[in-house]
Amino acid sequence: MTSIAHRIATLFRMKANKALDKAEDPREVLDYSYAQQQEMLQKVRRGVADVATSRKRIELQINQLRQSSGKLEGQAQQALAAGREDLAREALSRRTAVASQLTDLQTQQASLQAEEEKLTLASQRLQAKVDTFRTSKETIKARYTAAEAQTRITEAVTGIGEELGDVGLAMQRAEDKTEQLQARAGALDELLASGALEDATLPAGRDDIQAELERVTAGQDVDKELAMMKEQLPAASTPPAVESGRTRQAPPEQETTL
Repeated sequence: MTSIAHRIATLFRMKANKALDKAEDPREVLDYSYAQQQEMLQKVRRGVADVATSRKRIELQINQLRQSSGKLEGQAQQALAAGREDLAREALSRRTAVASQLTDLQTQQASLQAEEEKLTLASQRLQAKVDTFRTSKETIKARYTAAEAQTRITEAVTGIGEELGDVGLAMQRAEDKTEQLQARAGALDELLASGALEDATLPAGRDDIQAELERVTAGQDVDKELAMMKEQLPAASTPPAVESGRTRQAPPEQETTL
């Protein structure tokens, strides 16, 4: 049972892969991959911007702490000059806390600076790869389009294309049917001429012998009608009579006596 299920699953994957391969357009796949890489590049750039923003904020805090440290140091000196050692001690204590915060912020700043440089380098490398992929993508798309056009032209010329193939099959079926009808018509004509088949257009009871007799009778009727028409012609049109095989000559004119 497991073997049958495995075979069915394998067959399903084969059919699915075949259907996907037929429906898949490599140009669309390349464009989609390029769009994905562009999106990834944008994410890396946003990451660089976020790190740079955090680093800038820490730099501002460091500057503020440095200013505060300098101010506290000045206040401690003024307190000592005024004889207020307690105030000088408090100012120096606060300055020590500020120095500790300043050290922590400087450590974070160095870490963010290193992270920013790393992301910047990664962004530059990714940008170079995306640019290279874009060039390759356009080249492959152009080659695919040219190959597709050449294939369609070749199929059109050879008649093996899907559309033209259907047209060719239709023409072949029409030619076969025409030849079949011509052969049937020729065979029927031969059977009709030989008398094996009767002409359905003739009246009932009329055969070929009767048709031939009617043709001969019609010819005799035509001859009789032609003879009658000759007899009815006028006499002037008849040729002169012939006597003893020669025509009659007019008498010679008499000579006058001087």
